[in-house]
Amino acid sequence: MNEIAIYLVTGSVLFCIGLWGVVMRQHLLHKILGVNIMGSAVFMLFLAFAARAQPADAVPHALVLTGIVVAISAMALGLALMKRVAKESKQHHATLEDSQ
Repeated sequence: MNEIAIYLVTGSVLFCIGLWGVVMRQHLLHKILGVNIMGSAVFMLFLAFAARAQPADAVPHALVLTGIVVAISAMALGLALMKRVAKESKQHHATLEDSQ
């Protein structure tokens, strides 16, 4: 098994694990982490497909680096939104308990 096949198999398995986390888990943090794992799997698959082309092209590698930066920013936004949702739901529950 060569390096490209290892990247393809690992990327596919990681994508399935991330998809399972998004679909099956209830907690928002688990869903955010699942999306992050799926993104990493896509980067691995993209690099594996880019390595098949000869001569090697630097554009796919540059796109993956840009994608990593965007993924980190999106994860930070998701975590901030998750924190806001948790704060708002606690306030909503406290208001409901006070009215009873």
